[in-house]
Amino acid sequence: MTALVRGVLLGLALYTGSLPVLSCAALVYHDYCIIGAGPSDLQAAYFLQRASRDYLVFERSHAPGSFFALYPRHRKLISINKRYTGKSNSEFNLRHDWNSLLSHDRRLLFQHYSRDFYPNADEMVRYLEDFASLLKLLVQYNTAIIHVTLERDEQAWNGHYFILTDQNRQNYKCSCLLVATGTWVPNVVNFPGSEYVEGYETVSTNPEDFTGQTVLILGRGNSAFETAENILGVTNFIHMVSRSRVRLSWATHYVGDLRAINNGLLDTYQLKSLDGLLEGDLEDLAIVKDKKGKLHITLRFYVENSNISAGIDSITLPQDELDNFAPRAPYDRVIRCLGWKFDFSIYNRSLKMMPGKGDKKKYPQIKPNYESTSTQGLFVLGTASHSIDFRKSAGGFIHGFRYTTRAVHRLLEKRHHGVPWPSAVYPVTQLTNSIIKRVNEASGLYQMFSVLADIILLRE
Repeated sequence: MTALVRGVLLGLALYTGSLPVLSCAALVYHDYCIIGAGPSDLQAAYFLQRASRDYLVFERSHAPGSFFALYPRHRKLISINKRYTGKSNSEFNLRHDWNSLLSHDRRLLFQHYSRDFYPNADEMVRYLEDFASLLKLLVQYNTAIIHVTLERDEQAWNGHYFILTDQNRQNYKCSCLLVATGTWVPNVVNFPGSEYVEGYETVSTNPEDFTGQTVLILGRGNSAFETAENILGVTNFIHMVSRSRVRLSWATHYVGDLRAINNGLLDTYQLKSLDGLLEGDLEDLAIVKDKKGKLHITLRFYVENSNISAGIDSITLPQDELDNFAPRAPYDRVIRCLGWKFDFSIYNRSLKMMPGKGDKKKYPQIKPNYESTSTQGLFVLGTASHSIDFRKSAGGFIHGFRYTTRAVHRLLEKRHHGVPWPSAVYPVTQLTNSIIKRVNEASGLYQMFSVLADIILLRE
């Protein structure tokens, strides 16, 4: 049985519910392999399918959108679902539709799945399931890719093939690898007493579990404020601590900063209630637990230079000159809400997948065309590609990366299949009108400003 035939049988099996029996040594080949079945993965699969390319998507869960099945924990998305704009132009309306993926099927607009301006995450899961099934995308579920390496071959598109291994030790081979697994590994800060910290990914979402408690939240992003918003009405008070000040999206114009829907704690803080915002480097902190189970916040320096076995009384607590340091009161719970980072663990050293630097270290290093800086033919899509426009544009979110994914597909069509980048030809007399129309209607340029652009070529 040839590799091509095995690939066809595998694709057919996705619809029949059964897989052909292959030995562990069998190597299934596809031109394109996509790791993950989130929004950017399905968007890439859609374009490959429309172009009749040989591809397969691998998803570790039983359904697409597994990240949205868990997060956000309190199920309220911050991506707006603006169903009415007063315009009938579908391209213009996509400027204000932050959840739909690009397709030819009008049924797959998110406005048909939710009436809420800020939808429930469960509706996103349902939308992604329909996007995959209605468009008959080739997704192999319950397949976790646990290792990726290179096989050198001068006859390959990029001088090498990618070898993927799943949890059952089945191997797959492809010429081009699209990685769209997002950022899902929790950011963790280790300091003395960090074992007492609960993670955003596991902490209870039932407000009743926090009744009458005093809570410290580590972090000041949307997940931190979302957590605070959920328990604001039942706690004694909430303190939030982070290295940097709160950035409000309406002030920074960056969608990833704190959104108005989550900022209730800012009201109680600014209006002189008991809640508070503190600034400090988390790595300098320490937590000490007393005999009653209360958590005391101090500095790492004091813990490392004290006899902890002598009890909490022997640990110096930070205080200012007026003895008015806010965290002197003990906490019942400390919750970590520090966001996510990319999972580098499955990639062999041969791929040279390296994290970025500074505030981009949670993303892999990629070129401006979304290709790995070290490995040709490996492209990073979706949220994990946000290093290109971090804190500048919308490339880390559905309404941004749906366009950058399309751009990568067009690049691959040109590179490997000789298909020209789509373009329109107009007489020079229509140049001004064409530019004005694009400025007024185009959704990709509108969302991915400073990243995507139109090029106008004037023929002599």
